[in-house]
Amino acid sequence: MRTQSDPSAVLNPEIAEIEAEALGRPTAIEEPPAPGRYRVLVTSTLAFTLMFAVWMQFGILGIPIQKEFGLSDTAFYWLTALPVLNGAIWRLGTGILADRWGGRIVMAAMLVIAAVPTFLLAGTHSPAMLFVLAFLIGFAGNSFSNGITWNSAWFPRSQQGFALGVFGAGNVGASVTKLIGPAIIAGTAGATYFGVISGGWRLIPVIYAVALIVMAVVLWLVTPRHDRRPGQSVPVRVMLLPLKHLRVWRFSLYYVAVFGAYVALSSALPKYFETNYGVPLWQAGLLTALFIFPASLLRPLGGWLSDKVGARRIMYWTFGLMLLATGVLMMPSGHITVDVATSKAADGTAEILPWHLGLAGFTFFVVLLGCSMGIGKAAVYKHIPEYFPHDVGAVGGLVGMLGALGGFFLLPIFGYAVAFTGIPTALFGVLFLLTLVCATWMHMTVVHMLHQSSPELADEFEQPHRDRQPRDRGTGRGEQDTEHHSIEHRFVHGRTSW
Repeated sequence: MRTQSDPSAVLNPEIAEIEAEALGRPTAIEEPPAPGRYRVLVTSTLAFTLMFAVWMQFGILGIPIQKEFGLSDTAFYWLTALPVLNGAIWRLGTGILADRWGGRIVMAAMLVIAAVPTFLLAGTHSPAMLFVLAFLIGFAGNSFSNGITWNSAWFPRSQQGFALGVFGAGNVGASVTKLIGPAIIAGTAGATYFGVISGGWRLIPVIYAVALIVMAVVLWLVTPRHDRRPGQSVPVRVMLLPLKHLRVWRFSLYYVAVFGAYVALSSALPKYFETNYGVPLWQAGLLTALFIFPASLLRPLGGWLSDKVGARRIMYWTFGLMLLATGVLMMPSGHITVDVATSKAADGTAEILPWHLGLAGFTFFVVLLGCSMGIGKAAVYKHIPEYFPHDVGAVGGLVGMLGALGGFFLLPIFGYAVAFTGIPTALFGVLFLLTLVCATWMHMTVVHMLHQSSPELADEFEQPHRDRQPRDRGTGRGEQDTEHHSIEHRFVHGRTSW
């Protein structure tokens, strides 16, 4: 049986984590809760919700903008993708800055900076400037890694899964424009306010710009003045050292599947509903919100479940449900034509297995996909403070950056996949393949970990024979029996982040 001093457990922190949790030993020193942490959590979540709404506004605004500026469908996808790009590339930097300077000053500065291009968007009439401002507005998306680092510094490890889940629920901001945008666009079209502000889609950026400034003032006044700066004295070179670990990049790929795909679908679904089901803009926005709500609001539940039953088990369920949902959604409408006897059909052919997913069925599986993504996003980020408690800024920033970059690349990939195949559902085929790769890599990692932990069971497919080892007189169980039970306990009941 493996002992506490096993050198392989010392060399591999993943195995050490499994051993510690299986034996009930604490895996880290628990810090006392910090006063003021809930003020940080509430205000940062509200700020992130607003920033996410600003970041994702082109999912709705892009539709009237496309008509006004005469953009092609490819240009439309790039218009929605550019904010995602800029909302990804600075995440590593903002996470590190939050570690060094504190999340309070970084979040307040980001709110003010994002307000400038947001306000300027309302007055642009140049297609080139439109794309430039869309890119600059995307800076708002980088607030995520700052908030993750900020809240991780204020909450003890036992509450970090829940706290990060609550903060991450600010993703629901993606639904704000979907809910209020169509009504504002339709109700104010053609109007002018204060002599300079046009109605229609141009009014929404003005509203957001004012809200960003107000939120910056509220955050600065409400949150504790003496912020926590866990990386204040740590050189940036040292903070970047964890990025050499393969597991960091593995977590990043998982986050592409649960967050990057969420960002891409939040922007693509309104147009998908409008084009393929013929629904008006306001209804397309509401149906997209049905996907966004569970994909965001279930994140605290995912954090709580990860705290209670383990992030690994949650990720298995997440990828399983995502494979089911995308597997159904990617199936194209149509039927199979087979050759039959002319006595059955005059032309010698027959159509069998007709398939068409109606609006209700499509919405159901999209909501199921959103539920699994919402819970999975929290499970991915539960790993970071578990394995890198002193490098949350750098690791969380990289994972968030690559996840958001995945959303940027997925949007044009969706367009190219649909154009290449001619099948509207091809975009869900892309997500199915991405999820399959993640699930396969995850399972191979888990199997490899268990084989490292107990190599004597590596070739045991069935339950090991219990008469191979002498039994202990006190317990009646052999050493191998006990080891098998330990492995089973660690795999089924262990709360391991890997």
